[in-house]
This record gives sequence, structure tokens and C-alpha cells, in this order.
Amino acid sequence: MAEQKDIKNQDVNNGEDVTDKEIITDGGDVQEVSDKECRPEDITPEDQEETEAEETEGTAECGEEEAGKGFFKKKDKKQDALKQKVDELEDRVKRQMAEFDNFRKRTDKEKAAMFETGARSIIEKILPVVDNFERGLAAIPEEEKGSAFAEGMQMIYKQLMTELDSLGVKPIEAVGQEFDPEYHNAVMQVESEEYESGIIAQELLKGYMYRDTVVRHSMVAVVS
Repeated sequence: MAEQKDIKNQDVNNGEDVTDKEIITDGGDVQEVSDKECRPEDITPEDQEETEAEETEGTAECGEEEAGKGFFKKKDKKQDALKQKVDELEDRVKRQMAEFDNFRKRTDKEKAAMFETGARSIIEKILPVVDNFERGLAAIPEEEKGSAFAEGMQMIYKQLMTELDSLGVKPIEAVGQEFDPEYHNAVMQVESEEYESGIIAQELLKGYMYRDTVVRHSMVAVVS
């Protein structure tokens, strides 16, 4: 039969009375059981409530942490989607700007081509007037070339040629030049002691250029 006896000791650390129990077993061994050991019957309702509160607080903290991670994940997804949308809009704007720039350049080129075509058409219609001026001035008799009428006609002709020259219209050189099919139109061959074969000896109709383009080829006679 085991015997029990209580031993009261003074706790040096906190000044509380601590009761230790010695249990003497049938074999004579002595076992000590401290009242400080956590036994179910020793847990008070206040201790149980405190423990449950700590567990609840820990669970709440874990839940808040998981909720925070989920919030940041959703936020990152929204930012990625927004960035993708912005990139798509930037690419679309760049493409539209490039298309507009190409359209502007193409339009400017077409306008310039239309202007050149219109200018050529007008110049082609003016050249016969210039030819008639030159024929009329050449037909004036020598004794009348100093008259007021002849001088007035000469001044008008010079003014017309000056305006054409300012627009880029220039006559093509012919007499004494080597025949070039890009600028000259040979309508006949002649014999000449002054020029060698293949050289233009006579200009029948003056040719003109508008900037770098031939408006009218020169009609010439080439030495055979």
C-alpha cells in the first residue's frame, strides 16, 4: 500500500508556497509529484478561456496573412493586365502615327507630281507663243528694228523669257552640239563643211526643259 505525505517548500524565486507530494510505492521507491505539473483537474476556467483566446488570435493572424497574400496577388494581376492594355494602346498609336506619316509623305509626293504635271501642261501651251514672238522679231526689217514698236516687242519678249527662266524653263542647246536623242529630235541630215558627222548643224524648232525634264525636244538637222 503506497503512502503519501506532503512536503511544503518555499519557492525561492517567486516567494510562493509550493507543495510537493511524495508517493511511497510498495517497492519502497519515492516519487515526487509537483503541484506545478499541468493536470486536467488543475486547469481553471480562466486558464482555458485564455488558451482559447490565444488560439483564436493565432488563427486570426494566419487568416489575415493569407488574406494579405491574396490581396497582393489580385493587385499584381490587375497591374499586369493594365500594363498589357497600355502596351497595346501604345503599339496602336505608334502604328497609326506611322501610317499617317506615310500618308502625308505620299500625299505631298502626289501633290508635287500634280503640280509638275500642271506646270508642264501650261509651259507646253506657252511655248508656241514664244515661237511666234521669235518669228515676229526675226521678220522685222533691219531699218525698222530701232523703231518704238520693235523695241516694245523686244522688251515684252525679254520679260516673257525672264519669267519662264525664273520658273525653271530653259532652252536646250542644239547647234554645234553632238546629237543626243534624249534632248534632240533629228528630222533631216545635211552636208556641212563646218561640223563633223553627228553634230547638229541647224535648229529648226527650239526645245525647252522644265527643271530636269524635257518639255519639248529640239527639232534639228544633223550632219551626215
